[in-house]
Amino acid sequence: MAEGAIIARVLASPLEVDASAWNALLARQSHATPFMRHEYLAALHTSESAVPRTGWTPRFMTLWEGDALVAACPLYLKSHSHGEYVFDWSWASAYEQHGVPYYPKAVVAVPFTPVPGSRLLARDEATRQRLVQALRQWCEDEGLSSLHVLFASDDDVLTSARKGLMLRHTVQFHWQNAPPTLPVSLGSQPSEGVLTALGRPGGGPGLAFESFDHFLASLSQDKRKKIRQERRRVAEAGVTFRWALGADISPSDWDFFYRCYERTYLEHGNPPYLTRAFFQQMADRMPGHWLLFIAEREGRSIASSLIAIDDDSTCVSAIHHAKNPPRAAYGRYWGALERVDCLHFEACYYQPLQWCIAHGVQRFEGGAQGEHKMARALLPVQATSTHWLAHPAFADAVERFLAREGAGVEDYLDHLQARSPFRAT
Repeated sequence: MAEGAIIARVLASPLEVDASAWNALLARQSHATPFMRHEYLAALHTSESAVPRTGWTPRFMTLWEGDALVAACPLYLKSHSHGEYVFDWSWASAYEQHGVPYYPKAVVAVPFTPVPGSRLLARDEATRQRLVQALRQWCEDEGLSSLHVLFASDDDVLTSARKGLMLRHTVQFHWQNAPPTLPVSLGSQPSEGVLTALGRPGGGPGLAFESFDHFLASLSQDKRKKIRQERRRVAEAGVTFRWALGADISPSDWDFFYRCYERTYLEHGNPPYLTRAFFQQMADRMPGHWLLFIAEREGRSIASSLIAIDDDSTCVSAIHHAKNPPRAAYGRYWGALERVDCLHFEACYYQPLQWCIAHGVQRFEGGAQGEHKMARALLPVQATSTHWLAHPAFADAVERFLAREGAGVEDYLDHLQARSPFRAT
């Protein structure tokens, strides 16, 4: 697996990679996110969240030129398809019906994190192509069924396509901090790797909403009325909110959040993907990337939502006085100990959007799926994953399936475009 002076090494743990070298490589990418930082990936491993016992066996692919790390990606052997959010259960079923093993498969992904961004870290395009080539060769050498690069950046998609991987598209819902002024086609591409939200200019200095009321004024009357009604129900139930950022999130706040997060999973009959130890490491090692909202009623904390941000500040005052506000916030986790009508919408959308507007955040990403998010002005964007299957017949069948599915995604986006929640201009 050597090519010229560049040597490929597959590592059994993210801890075998120097954190500063990994993060320096990440910083060079076009669509870096906090979830690809070494601290985040290492925490998934050391907290026993993404480990062989849970079906995630790390095999990080790295390319070296001498002692210099020139390319790398988080690679896992998967024994199932849980926690990926790009659903290939039908592919696995087809393999099983024909007596061909689908698992283990190889996945380049951030476990449990459906956030688009750079996955194939490389110093340049030529090295990124070598990284994909090394991944394919390793999968062939290991006799694996397939390779999947999930929620990839534009650079990753381009390189993958050049190296023969198939593209698969899905739809997410993101909010942009800018009133709609000009129609934008689905084909236009912003700088950070997802299609511009429908009917939005992409946001920028001087275009941001001035307040939550300013944001509401940009919506159609029925959507504006619906949001006000939902917020009123929460307020009339006696619920108030407080938020804490970074190091200001206290240990007791983290404990309460985890109670809520765990409760949500258990109510759906599953244990939570992430352990309490994972969030402790986030508090210790990446505090500036987390924003916590806590709902209170009659002196009791009753619900919480945890938001990730791409800023590295560790105190509230740093955000207030930052010359360059965070580019993006990411809706991640939520849970409640008491049921209140519309509380989920308030905790997961309206409070975060209000905070983003107040602090100049350019974009709020709502996570995987959720057409209901459009009513809250989170608009559809296209996210892409790339795939390679070793078995020629199955690869041919999946390629035909992806062509049909891709056409369906385009039709779906066209359908959603006609349902914009914003006022006609």
